[in-house]
Amino acid sequence: MGARPGSATVRVLRDRTAGLFLTAVVVSGFGTSAMWLAAGVWVKSLTGSASLAALAVFAMWLPVLFGPALGAVADRLPRKPLLVWSNLLMAGLMTTLLLVDSEGRVWILFVVLVLYGAASVVMDAAESALVAGAVDAHLLGDFNGLRMTANEGMKLLAPLAGAGLYTQFGGGAVALLDAASFALAAGVCALLPVREPAGDDTAAHRRDAESRSGMRELWRSPVLRPLVLTGSATMLCAGINGAAIYAFIDVLGHSPSYAGALYAVQGAGSVAVGLLAGPLLRRMDERVFAAAGSAVFAVAIALRALPYDAVALAGSVIIGFGLPCVLIAAMTAVQRETPDAVLGRTSAAANTLLMVPNAVALALGAGLIALVDVRVLLPLTGAAALLAPALLLAGRRTARRADRLAPRRDGEAVSRVRQGG
Repeated sequence: MGARPGSATVRVLRDRTAGLFLTAVVVSGFGTSAMWLAAGVWVKSLTGSASLAALAVFAMWLPVLFGPALGAVADRLPRKPLLVWSNLLMAGLMTTLLLVDSEGRVWILFVVLVLYGAASVVMDAAESALVAGAVDAHLLGDFNGLRMTANEGMKLLAPLAGAGLYTQFGGGAVALLDAASFALAAGVCALLPVREPAGDDTAAHRRDAESRSGMRELWRSPVLRPLVLTGSATMLCAGINGAAIYAFIDVLGHSPSYAGALYAVQGAGSVAVGLLAGPLLRRMDERVFAAAGSAVFAVAIALRALPYDAVALAGSVIIGFGLPCVLIAAMTAVQRETPDAVLGRTSAAANTLLMVPNAVALALGAGLIALVDVRVLLPLTGAAALLAPALLLAGRRTARRADRLAPRRDGEAVSRVRQGG
């Protein structure tokens, strides 16, 4: 019998460790989402350059490229203290942005944003590894779904707060808000009742762990490799869709501010699927869950060929519902399948493979919309996105056939032995 709807979510929220982790996600996510918006606006207001403003957002993405190396830090150091001290370090670092008051000091903001992104990669890897050991394996899907809900919820609320704070008091006020969120998150992490696994501390074990890269762990796993590759392909298409958003809005006949409405309803879809992820993952394996989400996402992109507001809004909700499924399935599988000694670097490697295609596709999409009509580009992107779930399910069927045949061959071998064959 499956768990009653909502009962596992209640169990996650009642678990002190999981509850504290989610609290830290909400607190730090609020500050991060506010800063994400303010950084670009801040650079634009000081320099007048839209290109530099876009580069500010890229500066926060840049360290994701080095995720496997940064994630190894979470395997080499005690993870709970790493979370606490990383949050405190970032709280202090954010206060240096009070010095950014002219175009000549914008470089300080860029340096801080790169360090911001690097710290986020390390902390995400440490958190993923700690969660895998502290939360019941049967509840990991629920936890990751709730984490997605918390993140998306902050993306709906925090940018508005950040924009209002920036308008009234300037970028320094947003930096102080983010600093306060990091400090509070450090306090929450300090309360985490987690113990580092004892493990094997022999020199041979340490050398073995150090020699195992996160990318190798992902590639050699028949469970993780197809999930992460499907996620990479889906996020590539998501990046093209993101780059085409303003061209799509032009077709609808709206001003660029209409993007706010589309992103808001997309966030609502992501909040909803985060609440449903755990129960759904108990009724289907990760491959089916990821494939279903990826297929739903692909269809929603293709529907954007129809220039109607109702279709645009419904499609955005569906995109928000389908896209996170691939990410939740992949990260839950990583937490379940990866040995603790290399879980930090493997989580970071998975995050790199999932997120970098999105950033690359944003640049690719910017070029494509100048060459191809968006009413043609988006349906083609949707059709291409359908290939990923189709291949994922085909691989699943092949694996299941192999599993069914293996016992039969063993039985035939035993029969031949008994018959003297």
